[in-house]
Amino acid sequence: MVVIKARIKLITILRLVLLWFLIVVGSTTHNNSLVSVSALNNNLIFPTTTRNPLSSLLSSFSFSSSSSNQQPNVGRVSAGPLQISSLGIGTWSWGNRFLFDYDTSQDDDLYSAYRELRQAGVTLFDTADSYGTLDLNGRAEQLLGIFERRYRTERGIIDDNTKNNDNQKDTDGGGGGVVPKPSLMTMLLSSSSSSSSSSTLSPSKYLPQQVATKLAPYPWRVTPSQIVNAAKGSLRRLEQPKLAIAQLHWSTANYQPFQERALWEGICDVYDQGLCDAIGVSNYGPQQLQKLCTYLENERPTPVPLAIAQIQYSLMTYGQDVTQDMDDVCNNVNCRLVAYSPLCLGLLTGKYTLDKLPTSTARRQLFRELLPGATPLLNTLNVIAKEYGKTQSQVAINWCICKGTVPIPGARNAVQAKENLGATGWSLKPDAVRALDDAAKQVSKPMIQNIFQTK
Repeated sequence: MVVIKARIKLITILRLVLLWFLIVVGSTTHNNSLVSVSALNNNLIFPTTTRNPLSSLLSSFSFSSSSSNQQPNVGRVSAGPLQISSLGIGTWSWGNRFLFDYDTSQDDDLYSAYRELRQAGVTLFDTADSYGTLDLNGRAEQLLGIFERRYRTERGIIDDNTKNNDNQKDTDGGGGGVVPKPSLMTMLLSSSSSSSSSSTLSPSKYLPQQVATKLAPYPWRVTPSQIVNAAKGSLRRLEQPKLAIAQLHWSTANYQPFQERALWEGICDVYDQGLCDAIGVSNYGPQQLQKLCTYLENERPTPVPLAIAQIQYSLMTYGQDVTQDMDDVCNNVNCRLVAYSPLCLGLLTGKYTLDKLPTSTARRQLFRELLPGATPLLNTLNVIAKEYGKTQSQVAINWCICKGTVPIPGARNAVQAKENLGATGWSLKPDAVRALDDAAKQVSKPMIQNIFQTK
């Protein structure tokens, strides 16, 4: 009997790991499905005709209605030597056919999301040289460059920061994607198919775009110069002279440790050559992050600033040791913790139940595994959202902000962008944060870690 139970447990773990591989590695991004307020109300966990017992307990969390109608106010926070927006956006779905059925007809919707976010003060856009599937590899970076030029044009800002890279050869050692031609940029800048492009932008202070791109430590990138070339490839796709933050997408310590030193040297060389304002890492645990910081402090001839460290961080991962310990390490080394997948691939939106699962095969199977153990958390999240007059998505994102992180949910259209922005400009009260903390720690089956996450 013991052997049978052990085998069942092993099979379950292997299935979850495979699902995570399909979701994260197969297409490499951090997008989250969002839900409108009306759709959320149609799928409440509690019937609207009865008062849930948690409501009276959480009544002290109520939020004034006047505050909930305020214009989104995306503030600024420190990230090492930089100032970045307190909310960022992940671009995993931009160019991703595997999970999100992307095609170029969606570019106007993507730009409408981008425009909405930029108008509200969002400057941080997380991307990667591997975002975009197959022939669209690198598409997310291309779009970020195109969209920013289009946005600046709409604001009447002369763009003198781009480079003409048409005659430069892509030598980043793979994952380079296709460098966009000026004709594509011109076509998109002059496009009138999107209703948003013809409207006048309301006055607001212009804050420069901050691209934080992740460079994949592919097995063939084994020298520092190959990481530098990868960064140059990203800049060609962006058609920009400099990155805000150049990141290592993951650590190879778990499977190819000999490569790690070259990766560190390479990302530092990217900074030393003036190709970025600071560096960052993704999927580094507290121990590996501390090792990197020791290297930066003791073995580099000149200082290299570390701005951000990002991990999978949400109410569905809060009980994991790596989540707890990363807070302390980031504070100690003065870098900002960035929360990717803050909505747990959409599970925390309240949109899904066992009777209403995502259409994507991978997410459907994953949610079928996770939802039963997440019900108490979703119940608490739902009650607090109602008390604050917010959606569950907005409360889940705001919880991340209250923890001192910069969350980077995805956005594929203006509706989703506005939903994300609704998580800013206000804060959960301490009692509400504690209630969510407690509920998160009671999740019987938390979200599995990224397979590249180190200790």
